[in-house]
Amino acid sequence: MDFIAQANPYKKSIWSYIGGFLVSFVGGQTLGAIPLGIAIFLKINYFDNDTTQTDGENIYKLLDSNLFLFLMLLAFVTSMIVLLFWIKILHRQPIKSLITSRKKMDWGRFRFAFVTWGLVIVFITFLDYWESPEKYIFNFKLIPFLILLFVAVIFIPIQAAYEEFVFRGYLMQGIGLHAKNRWMPLVTTSLIFGLLHLGNPEISKLGYEVILVYIAMGFFFGIVTLMDEGIELSLGFHVVNNLVTALLVTTDWTAFQTESVFRDVSEPDVKFQFLSLLPLLVMLYIFTKKYNWTGWKEKLTGQIVLPTEEPSPINKEVLSENNNG
Repeated sequence: MDFIAQANPYKKSIWSYIGGFLVSFVGGQTLGAIPLGIAIFLKINYFDNDTTQTDGENIYKLLDSNLFLFLMLLAFVTSMIVLLFWIKILHRQPIKSLITSRKKMDWGRFRFAFVTWGLVIVFITFLDYWESPEKYIFNFKLIPFLILLFVAVIFIPIQAAYEEFVFRGYLMQGIGLHAKNRWMPLVTTSLIFGLLHLGNPEISKLGYEVILVYIAMGFFFGIVTLMDEGIELSLGFHVVNNLVTALLVTTDWTAFQTESVFRDVSEPDVKFQFLSLLPLLVMLYIFTKKYNWTGWKEKLTGQIVLPTEEPSPINKEVLSENNNG
């Protein structure tokens, strides 16, 4: 079954997909950010007389890093809840069809991407540490790290899953069904995914050109989803990427500023950020060989071939009542 075409029975107007994205992302993030806003307000007005750290770049440093991470990720929990309610109530679409075209979610694919990319990140990090140890400070503190581990293991998978559900699942299917091709949802979701990182603190440090890195990441996730007819691989990749980033190495200029094992104190280089995309090509090659991907042109740019039209779940109920009557 085609990953995009299988959502056809639950298709609504294009505005429903735009609304679902805006309500879950903007609304969910706004609602979920209330505890963070309250914590920052109390910190500035009641617990800290120094208000010189309230600019956008230093707002990440106002609170304890573990507390800030927890409150920041809490917003993704509300976004996920809103998205799932929107899909179930408005589209009456099974969540499984948002994840995969297979009979059930393939956890083997999730684990393969998780383990493979996790090993790649760890290897690259320790190779860089071996070659340039002066770039790193050993930052490990047991209790703060254990708290970080607890927060990260629970909430980072939710954050990554929301982004995969909404971009490579919901919007990929909605845009694809309306455009009736595959290239439009691939391009659109990748651009939106990248541009939404404009608010990240690394933009002020590296410049707006780093947005191209996030857009490229969006294309990587989208290509993997379309070639594999599901988001299991991109989900496993995304979860471990964010987990290892939070737990292993942190910096003072990225969105995840944590009590990680190491702290990178080197001056950031946008060229290195672009070079970091090269391992993604290796992962594409590994996935291609592992899962025997073929027909790249058709799967990435071809038309959406819809199955025989079936009545929507609502119409099925009406038909059933009419037949029984």
